[in-house]
Amino acid sequence: MKMSRRETMAGMAATAAIAAGGANAAAPKNVLQDHDALGLADLVRRKQVSASELLEAAIARTEATNPRYNYMASKLYERARATVAKGLPDGPFVGVPWLEKDLNTHIAGEITGQGSRYYKDFRPTVTSELVKRHERAGLVIFGKTTTPEFGLTGTTESKATGLTRNPWNGEHIAGGSSGGAAAAVAAGVLPAAHATDGGGSIRIPASCCGLFGLKPSRGRVPMGPPRTEGWGGMSAHHAVTISVRDSAALLDATHGLEPGSRYGAPTPERPYLEEVKRNPGRLRIALNVATMGGTPVDPEVIAATRAAAKLCESLGHHVEEATPKFDVAALGQASFAIITSSIVADLQAREKVTGIPIGPDVIEVATLAYYQMGLSMKGTDYAIANNTFQTAAITMAEFMADYDVLLTPTTAAPPPKLGVLGLSPTDVQAYFKAVTEFIPFTGIHNQTGQPSMSVPLAMSKAGLPIGVLFSARYGDEATLFRLAGQLEQAAPWAGRRAPVA
Repeated sequence: MKMSRRETMAGMAATAAIAAGGANAAAPKNVLQDHDALGLADLVRRKQVSASELLEAAIARTEATNPRYNYMASKLYERARATVAKGLPDGPFVGVPWLEKDLNTHIAGEITGQGSRYYKDFRPTVTSELVKRHERAGLVIFGKTTTPEFGLTGTTESKATGLTRNPWNGEHIAGGSSGGAAAAVAAGVLPAAHATDGGGSIRIPASCCGLFGLKPSRGRVPMGPPRTEGWGGMSAHHAVTISVRDSAALLDATHGLEPGSRYGAPTPERPYLEEVKRNPGRLRIALNVATMGGTPVDPEVIAATRAAAKLCESLGHHVEEATPKFDVAALGQASFAIITSSIVADLQAREKVTGIPIGPDVIEVATLAYYQMGLSMKGTDYAIANNTFQTAAITMAEFMADYDVLLTPTTAAPPPKLGVLGLSPTDVQAYFKAVTEFIPFTGIHNQTGQPSMSVPLAMSKAGLPIGVLFSARYGDEATLFRLAGQLEQAAPWAGRRAPVA
């Protein structure tokens, strides 16, 4: 991933220009850390800084911090420079540097590595609809971020790209599967980055890295081409951000049906950016700090969640302990059937294209275990899984008829050290147990399709972030944005940054 001589010289020149004042003497040296994405776009519109200067500052910051935290899967510096030189659309994020996650998010002709050695040279011929919408919003894509193989775990550790480290403490995970995106934002490279979530992969890294992370409702944000649904409808795309308003404005810029959509989320009543400033009223909040399967929850996480409940009560909301009841075993088997079947389909398609046999030389230990178990799945298993998810969605909807928001922990513990949740363990069963115990709260919202957000309200005694999870009825991101805006005002987190020089 070394820069070419041309890239290096251009980056040095631009960085020097910014530091010295350059064409815009008002541009501060730490402009990327002093503003959220909407704030940066405002600076560009007012000509206080140029899109080119922001890009070069982001590239320079990347080159300074990526060797420590390893969040870049690929660098698209020359493509980004050409995009700026060609002229940018006057979208809400004009001139703001941007990173796409390197998983099922395509830029025609550029590698989509999927966190896997098996896809190291995969160059799609199509550009994802979401990427097009990002660019129409004025975002400048200068790279793609790391992910574990096929997004299969709660950490971003990969034989293809190495270990992605948490900027709060490099010995700990940045979360997964959007750990590269979260690490880049936490390292101060940019204020927001693209992320995806099939079982918690926006919210888990947001929690680990002290960021705001919202998973939208099923069908809210485009996922194709080539296909408009992932993991039986569990997967969703959006972002991790420093500010709530950036998340809202990004969703305004990207939501809506795409060509070939199988379904779409309900049309919002007004722009989400407006919701951030609206009073949420007196919400009915259900509080639950226990896992559905009875696995342990760290006392610091429980304390953080209860503190969030008290904060909500102080803001006038009604909070009571309550939890929906699900068939935990059936849901686990349903997720397993859909994920393993999807892995088999994707790997066999890749094998057909490359001629390279599926095995430990190209995929990781746990991925291979998923594949081998997926071979035993039948079509009826997939159909039963789909029915199980629909039953769970009905159960959740009936529960949420009495509550506006469900409040739980995001993860069951602060971010663990690297080496615990990676996809090439020496003991696969121990790996499955560790993953299940770390992330027991997020997956149900993928299975039911409802919106869910991790809010960075707490820190552990060891100085690691702890996120708190708020989830709303299907299609009701508006309530979450209103509550998030209120929480951001009451307990601001923007000034709490990772200790990155």
